[in-house]
Amino acid sequence: MRYLTDRKRAEGKGASHSGTEHFWYMKVSAFGLALIVPMFLYVLGGAIGGSHAEVLATFSQPGPAILTGLVLVVGLQHFQKGALVMLEDYSHGSMRRVLIMLLVAMIYGLTATGLYALAKIAL
Repeated sequence: MRYLTDRKRAEGKGASHSGTEHFWYMKVSAFGLALIVPMFLYVLGGAIGGSHAEVLATFSQPGPAILTGLVLVVGLQHFQKGALVMLEDYSHGSMRRVLIMLLVAMIYGLTATGLYALAKIAL
């Protein structure tokens, strides 16, 4: 038997028992994206309009390649967490499970495809 009060057991949990962790993950990833997306847009804006060889030369450098990979991975994981909350709130029953599985499969597929394309360009 544990000697915890009801308040101590419930503190920081919420209905899903992971609310604060999700909240802080979204805050931290949003802050990280707010820092790296403008840099990524600057790099991407400089590459737009260039020839195929110039774009390949830009993204084959380590800085733009790492920045693009970070934006891709962090952005898609942030999107997955946000879309998961939406699906949990607005869908029910077996349809919820199917939609969550499709969401996770789609995000992992997009991440793998994007990283593969980036690796083909960078290497």
